[in-house]
Amino acid sequence: MAQQSFQSHAKWVPPYHFFVLPVLLINLGFKIYWCVKAWFTAGGLFSVLVAAALFVGMVMARMMAMKVQDRVIRIEERIRLERLLPADMHARIGEFTINQLVALRFASNAELPELARRVLEEKVSDRKAIKRLIKTWRPDLARA
Repeated sequence: MAQQSFQSHAKWVPPYHFFVLPVLLINLGFKIYWCVKAWFTAGGLFSVLVAAALFVGMVMARMMAMKVQDRVIRIEERIRLERLLPADMHARIGEFTINQLVALRFASNAELPELARRVLEEKVSDRKAIKRLIKTWRPDLARA
């Protein structure tokens, strides 16, 4: 299993992040440039709209996929919490937000109960802040 940490856990999809999005953004820039150069013709404006729609559509598709992934993580982590938390914490599992659960998925089984209690008691909701609290990282290599 590959090592993962707070510094190395971000998921980059090279074809998406370094090809598709830059090409669509460059395309949008060129369409705007040519529309302005052609004095805002109807065809030029439509071309800009299509280029913008393609770029926004690709960004939205990624955001929707990540939202679905977060919902799946929420289910997985609730089941994991039921298994690992002490009995006195079971009633509080419903208090966790999706952001908290998404961040807590990186905590090892051994440190999860203590960290989960701390997150709820201190009302820590920022994903990065929770991830920084993790001492023993549990890698998640199956992310979208």
